[in-house]
Amino acid sequence: MTSPDPQSPVPQPSEPESRDRVYRSAPAIVGGVLLLAVTGWIGIDAVVSGEGRTPWLALALMLLVVPLVAAFTLRPAVYAGEDRLRVRNPFRVIVLPWGRIASLKSAYTNEVLTESGAKYQLWAVPVSLRARKKAARREMRASAQARRAMGRDEGRGSALGTRAGLGGGLGAGPVSDGPVRAETDRIMDELRGLHEARHEAESAQGEVTVRWAYEVVGPAVAGAVLVAVLLLVG
Repeated sequence: MTSPDPQSPVPQPSEPESRDRVYRSAPAIVGGVLLLAVTGWIGIDAVVSGEGRTPWLALALMLLVVPLVAAFTLRPAVYAGEDRLRVRNPFRVIVLPWGRIASLKSAYTNEVLTESGAKYQLWAVPVSLRARKKAARREMRASAQARRAMGRDEGRGSALGTRAGLGGGLGAGPVSDGPVRAETDRIMDELRGLHEARHEAESAQGEVTVRWAYEVVGPAVAGAVLVAVLLLVG
């Protein structure tokens, strides 16, 4: 039986790679799938059953519409990593190191602002005023229930304390889990937390890069040109 060589290196377990957090809009994806299904159904029916220039016009319209629908519904995503934020919008991909981000702003849209003053909208994290109002109503109900529960506990504690000669309550009431927030507002809170934690990191420095999505723009422009030519030719 051979003994292990003391000079041979001991294999170390590989560290798991940190994965980006991915944020996308589920309603937009569902709507995009439905729109693409309807577009495909109508377009294919026109190609198969149409006469004259109708099949060609249908193909040109599909070449124009399909990339645009996919761009505004299926494509948007936000990837948050340890060192940078990657924003995939309908027509552009923006890579922003955390050290170059000045703030993340939420108003009627969610946006990221760079130190140079540039502003980029987060299409994958849309603001829902309806969700904000719903969260605010839930917060008001939760606060009212907490106040009522605390009042009952204080009354019970005062009564027991009076009987025992203690003159004080027994409990501090329920502890709140924090304010109720809309889903996209919670996402923005997470992104702000990452930005605050990684803003000064050496690996989170660099330049902001912007790349146009030619895989979307190219087919859409080609479809628009074909539609215009077919309509002009008559």
